[in-house]
Amino acid sequence: MTIQTSLASTALGRRGFLVSGTAVAGGFSLGFTFPHAPAQAAEAKEINAWVVIKPDDTVVIRIARSEMGQGTLTGLAQLVAEELECDWSKVTTEYPTPGENIRRNRVWKNFSTGGSRGIRESQQYVREGGAIAREMLVAAAAAEWKVPAAECSAANSVVKHSSGKTMTYGQLAAAAARLEPPKEVKLKDPKDWKVAGQPLKRLDTLPKLTGEMIYGIDVRLPNMLTAAVKASPVIGGKLKSFDAARVEKMPGVKTVVAVDGNAVAVIADTYWNAKLALDKLPVEWDFGKLAEVQQDDITAMLKDGLGASEAFVGNKAGDAKAAIDGAAKKVEATYSFPWQHHVTMEPMNATVLYTPDKCEVWCGTQNGEAALAAAAEAAGLPVAKCEVYKQMLGTGFGRRGRADYVRQAVLIAKQMPGVPVKMVWSREEDMTHGQYHPTTMCKLTGGLDKDGNLVGLHVRISGQSILAALLPQNLQNGMDPVQFQGFAASGPEAAYGYNVPNLLVDHAMRNPHVTPGFWRGVNTNQNAVYMECFMDELAEAAGQDPLAFRMKMLKPKYAAVLKAACDKAGYGKPLPAGHFHGIAQIMGYGSYVAGVSEVSVSPDGVLKVHKITAATDCGHVVNPAQIERQVAGSFVYGLSAAFYGEITIKDGAVEQTNFDSYNVMRIDEMPKVETVLVPSGGFWGGVGEPTIAVAAPSVLNAIYKATGKRVRELPLMHQELKKGA
Repeated sequence: MTIQTSLASTALGRRGFLVSGTAVAGGFSLGFTFPHAPAQAAEAKEINAWVVIKPDDTVVIRIARSEMGQGTLTGLAQLVAEELECDWSKVTTEYPTPGENIRRNRVWKNFSTGGSRGIRESQQYVREGGAIAREMLVAAAAAEWKVPAAECSAANSVVKHSSGKTMTYGQLAAAAARLEPPKEVKLKDPKDWKVAGQPLKRLDTLPKLTGEMIYGIDVRLPNMLTAAVKASPVIGGKLKSFDAARVEKMPGVKTVVAVDGNAVAVIADTYWNAKLALDKLPVEWDFGKLAEVQQDDITAMLKDGLGASEAFVGNKAGDAKAAIDGAAKKVEATYSFPWQHHVTMEPMNATVLYTPDKCEVWCGTQNGEAALAAAAEAAGLPVAKCEVYKQMLGTGFGRRGRADYVRQAVLIAKQMPGVPVKMVWSREEDMTHGQYHPTTMCKLTGGLDKDGNLVGLHVRISGQSILAALLPQNLQNGMDPVQFQGFAASGPEAAYGYNVPNLLVDHAMRNPHVTPGFWRGVNTNQNAVYMECFMDELAEAAGQDPLAFRMKMLKPKYAAVLKAACDKAGYGKPLPAGHFHGIAQIMGYGSYVAGVSEVSVSPDGVLKVHKITAATDCGHVVNPAQIERQVAGSFVYGLSAAFYGEITIKDGAVEQTNFDSYNVMRIDEMPKVETVLVPSGGFWGGVGEPTIAVAAPSVLNAIYKATGKRVRELPLMHQELKKGA
């Protein structure tokens, strides 16, 4: 396949130890001082855990979730500011630390940022934090004026009495901080929002543009050294030996150290000197039999699972096999999905200052508490003697939800006590030692009655389990429930919203040696390809339009979102010559989404995605402009993966080492994206991940209309789309 772009033939050269547990309810403690926190200057007053106010009316809102480009920081600040009734122009933010969260009885609750949970799972308690702070400020003003609090109101960082008297938040902060927080507060109805619900500019954009923003890789500490690291190229291999004498006299080199039995690191005055020495370091590895594993072996393993007699049942209704056997028409197809890498723009890194009494870590992380736990475990110190200072993430996509790189950095720094050491992975190290989107195959079999109705559906998935690799304690009698995203046994996600009378969805677990991980959108991505492309195949077999075929079976919220996308895209209306529409819909991460892709394929097989129209119902909308950016960004990510995303194995190792062998979509390949917001209210959905899943299937369905060819295997770069080929 060729993608239509001026750069189509040019190569570009150059998301272990996790914390789990239920959030512990905590009160709003007052007067605490944070290390490394600028808002804790003498004049700043903490009203509660979420709100700090300075005499000049500056409001510092503490955000526990991580910002990695998705906009959570601004959205959560909007929710707090809305209830606080503060002046948005004077709002700034800061991160509390996971250590302080633990010491304060987890007042900020969950630090994990992933699964599009940043707003949808914390909106209630962050809004309460803003409302409690507002009530304390109002109470302080009422006490100063010796009037009932009911006679006072707050707006734009000012408390006003019915007589006309006013005091600013900055004037009231010290008195408010001494008050007892109210036990209960009433939150606003979203229809009354003034700050939340508005398309406000992001708080992190300007510092990014000016270069003021500090990412983990930018951290600089006095007398800091830098470590370059190399792990076994074969996943699961061990370090056998290395000859430090060959490089220890090279410029800037301080020492060469073994790391955890499977890696070696050079510590030097600069990264450049460390990397030069590491490249020249003679190293011997013990790969064992893992070096014999080839991509064909893994493909054969997955194919075996498609016909296996034993599988975990994720969803079952009626008797699918009997219904299919008795159907007027039987339809069958097999799809496959490759490993895919997160390719974060900022490779893994962490800066560590270790002493026998304390371990401090500076890094970008999607899970501050997991990073803290990993640091403590690697340092051999109690959690109370460790701390993690979270930096802005140079993207995460799920990769920084795991703390393996933090553990490795601590193990390296531990060998030079008292000296700050920044560990930085090269792009090659990052590319070949990720936790990849799991590879799976899927065989779908459907039965249609004489009127073209779907009477039975069997979905057999064969492939990797993320939980089996990373969180085996979360398996349910050996089954990975995450594998069935979109196919859940109950609830609003069941069977992608389709009413299928006889359904069987099962999973034959097959786990190669390559470590899988939570890649943005996780299992909704491949499951949406399987289900939504097969729905088009069923519609064709039934002699029906793909939209009409779906609408007969879809539950109301799914149908409303799909219809909104199709109406906006003009589905069914004339398109420019050679242009075709493809559709797809899912429910994921609490939101209903649908996409309509408009594509063309030239006689020479050149694919061009002209436009994608996407509809989203996420319940409540906190920042409509940010949702539009998230939707567009998700298509950048989803299409890039569909076009080029593929990790392959040769001799037990990942073959792709940089962007010359793991391509990503260029800006001139990006289609126009039009977002349709159809918020129905009453629930809180996520927006960072759901629409990724409709990118690939909507494009694949459009490709079939353009070429008559069913593409059942990704990435598209391997597919020949030329007519007649």
